[in-house]
Formats: sequence, C-alpha cells, structure tokens
Amino acid sequence: MTNANSSRTDPVDSTTTPVLWISMLLVGTFALAAFAAPQRLSSAGEAAFAFSTSHFGWLYLFATASFIVLLIWLALSRFGEITLGPDDDPPEYGFASWLAMIFSAGMGVGLVFWGVAEPIMHFVAPPHDLASPSSPEAAQLAIQYSVFHWGLHQWANYSIVALTIAYMRFRRRQPALISSAFRPILGDRVDGWMGWSIDVAAVLATSFGVATTLGFGILQMNGGLHEVMGVPIGPGSQLVIIAVITALFLVSASTRLNQGILLLSNLNMWIAMLLAAIVFLAGPTLFILNVGTTAVGDYFSNVLDMSFQMRPWHDSDWASSWTVFYWAWGLSWAPFVGMFIARISRGRTIREFVTGVMLVPAVVSAIWFFIFGGTALHSELFGTGGISAAVDTDTSLALFATLEQLPLGALLALLSVLLILTFLITSADSATFVLGMFTSDGQRNPPRWLRMLWGVLQAGIAGALLYSGGLDALRTVSITAALPFLLLLLLMVLSLLKALFADQHRRDLERASRERVLRELAREANGDALARSVVPAQDTPVAEGNDSAEPSSD
Repeated sequence: MTNANSSRTDPVDSTTTPVLWISMLLVGTFALAAFAAPQRLSSAGEAAFAFSTSHFGWLYLFATASFIVLLIWLALSRFGEITLGPDDDPPEYGFASWLAMIFSAGMGVGLVFWGVAEPIMHFVAPPHDLASPSSPEAAQLAIQYSVFHWGLHQWANYSIVALTIAYMRFRRRQPALISSAFRPILGDRVDGWMGWSIDVAAVLATSFGVATTLGFGILQMNGGLHEVMGVPIGPGSQLVIIAVITALFLVSASTRLNQGILLLSNLNMWIAMLLAAIVFLAGPTLFILNVGTTAVGDYFSNVLDMSFQMRPWHDSDWASSWTVFYWAWGLSWAPFVGMFIARISRGRTIREFVTGVMLVPAVVSAIWFFIFGGTALHSELFGTGGISAAVDTDTSLALFATLEQLPLGALLALLSVLLILTFLITSADSATFVLGMFTSDGQRNPPRWLRMLWGVLQAGIAGALLYSGGLDALRTVSITAALPFLLLLLLMVLSLLKALFADQHRRDLERASRERVLRELAREANGDALARSVVPAQDTPVAEGNDSAEPSSD
C-alpha cells in the first residue's frame, strides 16, 4: 500500500526555485576558475583530496562495503517484496531496456575507456606491490583488482542512493530530489535552505562529474578517429567532436525519456555486445575463458581483503590512489546516477531493484574486463605486446592499441568509436534530464527548455576545459566533494531504514486490525470455533503430533 502522507506533489512551474539560479551561479564560477587557473585549482583540489583520503580512507572503504551488506539484506528480507510504487504497479520499462538504461548511465564510456587501460596499468605497477611488474602474477592481480573496482562496491554506491530516492518518490510521493531522501529525519526542514543546499550540492556534483567524463570521452574518441581515419589529435578536432555530440544529444534531449534515452541505451547495449562478441571470438578465446574462471575464484577468495585493505604497516598510498579514489569518484557520480536509476525504476520490487542495479551490472562489467583486459594481457605476455607502451603514452589509446592487433582491427576500432559516441550522447542526455529534475523542484518530466539549457552549459564547460587543460582540475575538485556527500549518504541510509521500518510497522498494524475485524465478524456469524478456523490466531500453539488439539480461547 502506498503511503500518501506527503502534501507535496509535482509542481506546475519550477522557475521560482532558488536551486536553479544558485546552481547556475556556482557552476559557472567553478568552471571559470578551472578555465582561468587550472593549475592552481588542481593543486588545491589535490591537497584537499590527499587530506580526505589519508584521514578518511578507512571510512570510504568501510561505508562502501557496508552498503553491499545492507542492500543484500534488504533484498533477502521481507522488505524485498515491497514495490517501488503502488503494490499493483507494473514496471514502467521492460527488464532488458531497464538494464540498458542503468548501465548506460552508470558506467558507459568509463568502462570502454578503462576496460584495457586499468588492467595494463596494474600489470605494469601491481597493486600493493604484491607481484613483480609485468609478470604472470601481476596479470592475475590486474584482472582481479579491475573487476573489484568496477563491481559490486561501485554499484552499491549508486544503488543505495537510487533506492532511497525511489522509495521516497514512489512510496511516499515525495518530489524527485536528493533532499527528499532526508525528510524522514529532517522533516519539513528539507523545504527550506537546508534542502536547497543539499540539492545545489547534487547539481554541482552532477555538472562537474558529467562535464569531466564528457571531456575524457571526447579525448578517447579523438584518439579512435585518429587511428581509424587519421583525424589529428588536438583542441580543434576535439571542439568539432563536442559540437557534433552536443547537437546529437540535444536532439535526444528534446524527446521524451521513453524515446531518446531508451532507444539510445538499447542501441548502446547491442553495439557493446557485438564488439565484445567479436573480440572474444577473434581474440584468444580459450585464454579469456580461463582468465574469467580464475578471476571469479580470485575475486571471491580475496574480496574481503580487497574491501578493507589500507596496508597501514607499509609506506604505500596505493589504496588511496586507486580504491579510495574509485569509491570517491563513484560517490561524486551517485547523485546523478542514483536519481536517474530511481526515475526509471517505478514498479520494481526492492529485490528486483538490488538484482538489476547492483548484481547484474557488476557481472557485465566483469565480463568486459575478462574479454578486453584479458586480450590485452595475452598480447603483453605471449604476443607482440606494445599495449603498455601505448598506455604510458596516452591512456585513451589503450583500447585501440589492443584492437589493431586483432583481425578486422580497423572495423573493430570504428565500432568502438561508434560505441563511445552513443555512450557519450546517452550519458549527456541522462545528465541533462537529471539536472532538469534537480532544478525544477523535482518534476518527474522537467521542462524541455531547462534540459536544453543544461545540455548547452555542460557542453560549453567540457569544451572550454578541453581547450584550457582544466579537465583534471575540475575532476579533482568534484572527487574532493565526495567526502561530504559520503556523510550525507550515511544519513540517507538512516533515513531509508527509518522510513522502511515505520511503514512496515504501519502495515503490520493495519493487517492486525483487519484480522481482528474479520475474526469478530466470523465469531458473530458462526461462533468462536468457526472464527478461529477461518482466521487462526498466529500466537496459538498446537500440540506437536496431535492434529485434533483444541486451540486456546482468546
């Protein structure tokens, strides 16, 4: 039964919200700083991030691992049967399309970028110095840690945000805002400056995270076009690419969610599956199968150690530079990805939600690393090699350096460029949709003009930072902001649990009340014995092995 105890519903006009104008001002200010003084901003951000990881790295690791345990418990408990919406509400999207949109928003171009680059980087510089560089043992660790960094832990950060927002939106009829997730513990204070501050922070995190991802995706796309068509690598080519991508995603943004983003997400998945299948068959197939089998065992044998390993006995900052960095990067994306996943998850049970948002994408990510990372490592160990040198020169060229060693390498590179293009369009379109929701007081379908405005602003920021070299500076600042959001996320978990238990208690009382009414009606009509046979009392013991035992009276 849906709890409709909120007085707030979707507003008709959102332009009066201060979140829009405050966000525009702050986004413009930070973007201008990254453009005008990228080195100064980057240095400040790096110092702040170094402080947060050295003092709170343990909190990142502990919290992220705890989210996995919490989500699995929710899925397996009686809460897992709760529908995100009215109890009889069917899912808004088919399961395959739902997964496609989740994956396109949550990983997308990042997995294409790092699918080869990260395993090779771990191969050359093994995690925690646990193996000799460029050795078979280093290759084994490379796949193990790549799967770990892109698996359950990363998706748990997205899942906990998305589940909380979806529950508040579809069960408690709250606006689609990050601040709505805190209503159970903050009450009506989320309608004032406290809620506005939370939503503005979510806008900043989304804007910076998506702008930097868009920029790095364009760098990789430029590298791919250079390999395939000889397009020169440089700001001029990159600005042309971003102009084309902007035009395409603005066309998609002008359509409804179940048209543009849905169609593009399904296209992404088909292209990704085709590319992965060809590489699997054209590459070292048996080696990939053995890599995958070994990596599954390595993951489950070492997941606890990887989840909590800071190595305080050694003078090493590897965990801070990689694992903590990844969790922080995921947290900086969590407001955007979590809100988008919540928006498309109406009608799913909590059990379905956890399966589709945390488990399935983690498996897909692992398979991607088995195929692409395994192929690259096979070349380094047993083939012509050269991929680690390409990664050392330009990380964005890692995938293309691998593909060129396979049959149909040019065709595969072209297919990869197309995949990067569709992922970038989908990510940018999804981001403009979410930013529109954040700045329209939580409208489920934000105004088209607002989505277009955010789209142009995102593209402008990415283009300006590509030109000035300020992408790294803005990314560092956005990741530094992950620490305060982690603290908010811990409060969000408390808010979700409070709402779940309160609503479950209310449902239990309502069920008990209905049973009492039925029992009284049955007793009046047929007597006490018949009443108990129709609605047996749950607290009535029956003698074991004595089917004729009489129930005790009330």
